[in-house]
Amino acid sequence: MNSPEPHGQLVLAATPMGHLDDASTRLKAAMASADVVAAEDTRRARALAAGLGVTITGRIVSYYDQVEAQRTPALVEEVRSGATVLVITDAGMPSVSDPGYRLVVACAEAHLPITCLPGPSAVTTALAVSGLPVERFCFDGFAPRKPGQRKTWLSAYIEEPRTAVFFEAPHRLAECLGDAVEILGPDRRAAVCRELTKTYEEVRRGTLAELASWAADGVRGEITVVLEGAVAGAPDIDDLVAQAEELVASGTRLKEACAQLALRSGASKRELYEAVLAARSAE
Repeated sequence: MNSPEPHGQLVLAATPMGHLDDASTRLKAAMASADVVAAEDTRRARALAAGLGVTITGRIVSYYDQVEAQRTPALVEEVRSGATVLVITDAGMPSVSDPGYRLVVACAEAHLPITCLPGPSAVTTALAVSGLPVERFCFDGFAPRKPGQRKTWLSAYIEEPRTAVFFEAPHRLAECLGDAVEILGPDRRAAVCRELTKTYEEVRRGTLAELASWAADGVRGEITVVLEGAVAGAPDIDDLVAQAEELVASGTRLKEACAQLALRSGASKRELYEAVLAARSAE
């Protein structure tokens, strides 16, 4: 009887964004025991291991954006043959705006085991300290570099109700925030998170106009921006009156129609009811 084909596993591991004490015990164990460590920057990987007091016993290979597609097939074969392949990036979670996605897809398509060692993430850290509503949010990677593309990209947030998170290069932050003021208005709230978990961590909260003015003097470090979602405008009472009359014409009692529309729009049920009566008396 043939023995089953050996399978290793792909392990994605979050690494500290700055403070080494944020490294998990599982990350240290994985770095010490993995057969292959695929690192965004091999020098940083070795420095991280040294800082954590870990000896990497497996083979270290570089796995950054420019070589990701080329090196993925060989790493899949390593997993298929029984090796544990650990993927780490310079900071945070692999595959979230960092290398790793292609390898996850390839291993998934090959039905090979994949697991993740959770840990630091600039996205969730920035959300937590932003002071903005975070029950619902979206993440949009890096802002486009070219002004025209960036303005088109920002336009998608005009009516986006969710809080948004994105990354920006420090030398483009002022221009990006200036475009945001133009497209989204000066009063939309935001937070700029700089050097999260590092020695010079800074979180600036305010309106887009205030933050654009602050950033105009120049900003350094790793930047994560959290943008407030669009706030729904006050409902148009005339439109609601017309909708209430349509419901009444279809057989709904006026008070029930007003209750339904108030629940949907956030308008006052009493004020809507009185507006319908006023409109009728004016006819």
